[in-house]
Amino acid sequence: DTPMPLGSMVINSIAKLCRLGGSSMYALPNAPTLADLEDDTDEEDNEDKPEKPHFDSRSLIFELDPCNGNGKVCLVYKHAKPVVSPDTEIWFLDRALYWHFLTKTFTAYYRLLITHLGLPQWQYAFTSYGVSPQAKQWFNMYKPITINTALLSEETDCFVNKLDPNKVFKSKNKTPVIKKKSPSHPAGSQKSHTSMTSSKTSSLPGNSSKK
Repeated sequence: DTPMPLGSMVINSIAKLCRLGGSSMYALPNAPTLADLEDDTDEEDNEDKPEKPHFDSRSLIFELDPCNGNGKVCLVYKHAKPVVSPDTEIWFLDRALYWHFLTKTFTAYYRLLITHLGLPQWQYAFTSYGVSPQAKQWFNMYKPITINTALLSEETDCFVNKLDPNKVFKSKNKTPVIKKKSPSHPAGSQKSHTSMTSSKTSSLPGNSSKK
């Protein structure tokens, strides 16, 4: 009988727009950073995909949504040297520190956020992993068309309202209905029938007639 919070649409304000990859003043001198954990080997195999962000000084990365611990949605300025480029992209950083491209503009990401109703782990729908089985249950309940994109590509007429204006706006000419009269018995037959019954009752043994 108590409401359970499910959808979460979070965009950090400018005051909470934390930068990722920056060195903290409280970190130890020899402590590893995110730039040390970055691996550039996968970029050689993904030439057709957009260049992923970098944790070093080449990119400026700001956290938009902590995703309840399931990852981070980040606003990325790819080219920070020599001058910061005004072009931004929205990327999703999973818990294994792998980058997944979402959209090119913040407006497009905002539309995706509203379309997916902020359901848990909806960002994983744009990764090779896919959403978890539990998240699929929420999607099948609230957004079945969004999660079943393969069904839309295979059966395009499944979710289309089929409306034929020729049938809807067709003039209906009503044909007059001819009522058939039930056959009526002639009056003479009824009289003969009653006279026969009266003669039969008079000839019964219990009835005596005076002459």
